[in-house]
Amino acid sequence: MMPAEGSISTLVASLWLLNIVLDTGGQLAFKAAAGDPAAGDGLARWKHMASRPWLWLGVGSYVAEFLVWIAFLSLVPLSEGVLLGSINIVAIMLAGRFLFGEKLTRLRVIGIALVTLGVTIVGLGT
Repeated sequence: MMPAEGSISTLVASLWLLNIVLDTGGQLAFKAAAGDPAAGDGLARWKHMASRPWLWLGVGSYVAEFLVWIAFLSLVPLSEGVLLGSINIVAIMLAGRFLFGEKLTRLRVIGIALVTLGVTIVGLGT
């Protein structure tokens, strides 16, 4: 027996949001691991990162995101799923701005707006 149409839409939306959270969280965790000024250089840097929880939080986030992404793609056409997934870029850029003080130039803000508009258009069509 197939689930009701409304429950599929709710599941798709939930998986999409969870994918955004996990992908953004993974990227932020990797940035925190890689951006530690006490890490040193070369092999010492990698050893330092491997001993910190940020790296492993990022890896765990990516493993969970992989599973969520597969579930999401099983419910939507690939062309729509990939386009909807591109909103992760926006979430990561905004989070990088607020958590790491990264710059959002005028061109980046325009890019964020265009990606958001595109994802909105695709989302309305699903």
